[in-house]
Amino acid sequence: MHESSIGGPLLWPADEPWPHCSVPDETSGEEEPEPSAMVPVVQVFRADAPGGWWPDGADVFQLLWCPNMHWDPPAPQPDANPVIEIRWRRAADVTSVLAEPPVPLRTGDELDGFVPRPCTLTPFPCTDFASTWELPEELVPDVRRLMEAGKEAGGERLVPVTSLGGTKFGGWPYWGITDPCEYRCDVCDAVMPLLFTVASDDRTGIVVGRFGALRVFACPRDVGHGYWFDVQ
Repeated sequence: MHESSIGGPLLWPADEPWPHCSVPDETSGEEEPEPSAMVPVVQVFRADAPGGWWPDGADVFQLLWCPNMHWDPPAPQPDANPVIEIRWRRAADVTSVLAEPPVPLRTGDELDGFVPRPCTLTPFPCTDFASTWELPEELVPDVRRLMEAGKEAGGERLVPVTSLGGTKFGGWPYWGITDPCEYRCDVCDAVMPLLFTVASDDRTGIVVGRFGALRVFACPRDVGHGYWFDVQ
């Protein structure tokens, strides 16, 4: 619980209620179901991912979700995916840790894709570029040359330079299903940049969308203003 991880134990205060989901899902029908405990998806410590996305005083980021398919959840939650909960906290404030988090009451057919296999995270800083159709026109030729230079002759791998895949803080979103869109904060109308991406991955067992990625967009002025979630 003191490490950055996917699906691992969270540094969770013993006196803080564990988040539960009461949004109808594919197993509960339209009736309001009994609240079901969420599961840990990601925990990241600031030392492993320093950057401008951290709120003042916070050094732990935690993302949980309900491991059930929700077809029509209220905005800003993504359709046909888990319902997400986010926590920011200061590790030094957690003096008594919750030993045994509650387990979900309901699990749908997609359980295997929504309950990660626990593993620690190794930080890897990198430079990301927007997709070429979002770049300033004068930068497009240079980025395209970088993409061509990144191809390994005779190899199977490409070295991407735009919209890097994987689970990540910051960077740029990949738009593969829809045209690029802009999310705005409901409180201050600021454009919400990409905060965090949870990627489908065979190693972690996470599958969102059609082996896509779930993205979290946040207000750059104050994460307390709320988030927007989508899946591509």
